[in-house]
Amino acid sequence: MDEFTNEITLIKALSHPARLAILESLRGGEACVCHMEALFGWRQAYISQQLSTLREAGIVADRRDGWNIFYRVIKPEIYEVINAVYSASGRAFLGSLAETPANCTCPNCKAELTIS
Repeated sequence: MDEFTNEITLIKALSHPARLAILESLRGGEACVCHMEALFGWRQAYISQQLSTLREAGIVADRRDGWNIFYRVIKPEIYEVINAVYSASGRAFLGSLAETPANCTCPNCKAELTIS
Protein backbone atom coordinates (compact mmCIF):
# COMPACT_ATOMS: atom_id res chain seq x y z
CA MET A 1 0.00 0.00 0.00
CA ASP A 2 3.02 2.30 -0.22
CA GLU A 3 1.68 3.70 -3.48
CA PHE A 4 -0.77 5.83 -1.46
CA THR A 5 1.81 7.44 0.84
CA ASN A 6 1.66 10.90 -0.77
CA GLU A 7 -2.12 10.95 -0.77
CA ILE A 8 -2.34 9.85 2.86
CA THR A 9 0.18 12.54 3.85
CA LEU A 10 -2.02 15.21 2.24
CA ILE A 11 -5.22 13.86 3.78
CA LYS A 12 -3.63 13.71 7.24
CA ALA A 13 -2.40 17.28 6.87
CA LEU A 14 -5.97 18.40 6.16
CA SER A 15 -7.45 16.41 9.04
CA HIS A 16 -6.91 19.03 11.76
CA PRO A 17 -9.17 22.06 12.27
CA ALA A 18 -6.24 24.40 13.00
CA ARG A 19 -4.52 23.45 9.76
CA LEU A 20 -7.74 24.01 7.80
CA ALA A 21 -8.10 27.43 9.44
CA ILE A 22 -4.49 28.27 8.59
CA LEU A 23 -5.03 27.27 4.97
CA GLU A 24 -8.16 29.42 4.87
CA SER A 25 -6.15 32.36 6.19
CA LEU A 26 -3.69 31.81 3.34
CA ARG A 27 -6.34 31.77 0.61
CA GLY A 28 -5.77 35.46 -0.01
CA GLY A 29 -1.97 35.20 -0.14
CA GLU A 30 0.96 34.89 2.20
CA ALA A 31 0.90 35.65 5.91
CA CYS A 32 3.35 35.55 8.79
CA VAL A 33 2.94 33.73 12.09
CA CYS A 34 2.32 36.98 13.99
CA HIS A 35 -0.59 37.66 11.62
CA MET A 36 -2.06 34.23 12.41
CA GLU A 37 -1.51 34.82 16.14
CA ALA A 38 -3.56 38.02 15.91
CA LEU A 39 -6.19 36.40 13.69
CA PHE A 40 -6.77 33.23 15.72
CA GLY A 41 -5.51 34.09 19.21
CA TRP A 42 -3.31 31.00 19.24
CA ARG A 43 0.24 30.80 20.58
CA GLN A 44 3.15 31.11 18.14
CA ALA A 45 4.48 27.63 19.02
CA TYR A 46 1.11 26.00 18.22
CA ILE A 47 0.84 27.79 14.86
CA SER A 48 4.43 26.88 13.99
CA GLN A 49 3.73 23.24 14.81
CA GLN A 50 0.72 23.18 12.49
CA LEU A 51 2.64 25.01 9.74
CA SER A 52 5.43 22.46 10.05
CA THR A 53 2.97 19.66 9.28
CA LEU A 54 1.65 21.59 6.26
CA ARG A 55 5.21 22.27 5.07
CA GLU A 56 6.20 18.59 5.46
CA ALA A 57 3.14 17.64 3.38
CA GLY A 58 4.36 19.98 0.64
CA ILE A 59 1.33 22.27 0.89
CA VAL A 60 3.02 25.45 2.14
CA ALA A 61 6.43 27.06 1.85
CA ASP A 62 8.04 29.92 3.72
CA ARG A 63 10.30 32.88 3.09
CA ARG A 64 12.17 35.04 5.56
CA ASP A 65 11.99 38.82 5.45
CA GLY A 66 13.99 40.24 8.34
CA TRP A 67 12.44 39.00 11.59
CA ASN A 68 9.30 37.75 9.88
CA ILE A 69 8.74 34.40 8.20
CA PHE A 70 5.93 34.49 5.66
CA TYR A 71 4.00 31.38 4.63
CA ARG A 72 2.19 30.77 1.37
CA VAL A 73 0.34 27.88 -0.24
CA ILE A 74 2.41 26.25 -2.98
CA LYS A 75 -0.26 23.74 -4.01
CA PRO A 76 -3.28 25.93 -4.72
CA GLU A 77 -5.16 22.87 -5.98
CA ILE A 78 -5.51 21.92 -2.31
CA TYR A 79 -8.36 24.44 -2.19
CA GLU A 80 -10.29 22.30 -4.70
CA VAL A 81 -10.00 19.43 -2.23
CA ILE A 82 -11.06 21.63 0.70
CA ASN A 83 -14.00 23.02 -1.30
CA ALA A 84 -15.06 19.46 -2.20
CA VAL A 85 -14.97 18.52 1.50
CA TYR A 86 -17.14 21.56 2.30
CA SER A 87 -19.59 20.51 -0.40
CA ALA A 88 -19.66 16.86 0.71
CA SER A 89 -20.23 17.86 4.33
CA GLY A 90 -23.12 20.13 3.39
CA ARG A 91 -21.38 23.18 4.80
CA ALA A 92 -21.37 26.36 2.79
CA PHE A 93 -17.99 27.97 2.21
CA LEU A 94 -17.70 30.80 4.72
CA GLY A 95 -15.28 32.91 2.72
CA SER A 96 -11.63 33.62 3.24
CA LEU A 97 -10.18 34.31 6.68
CA ALA A 98 -7.64 36.59 5.00
CA GLU A 99 -8.57 39.69 6.95
CA THR A 100 -6.35 42.25 8.61
CA PRO A 101 -6.51 41.91 12.40
CA ALA A 102 -6.23 45.29 14.11
CA ASN A 103 -3.59 44.00 16.54
CA CYS A 104 -1.24 42.47 13.94
CA THR A 105 2.18 44.11 13.76
CA CYS A 106 3.56 42.40 10.66
CA PRO A 107 4.84 44.60 7.81
CA ASN A 108 2.00 43.57 5.49
CA CYS A 109 -0.72 44.57 7.96
CA LYS A 110 1.02 47.81 8.92
CA ALA A 111 1.18 48.79 5.24
CA GLU A 112 -2.47 47.85 4.70
CA LEU A 113 -3.62 49.81 7.75
CA THR A 114 -1.59 52.83 6.57
CA ILE A 115 -3.20 52.71 3.10
CA SER A 116 -6.76 52.38 4.44
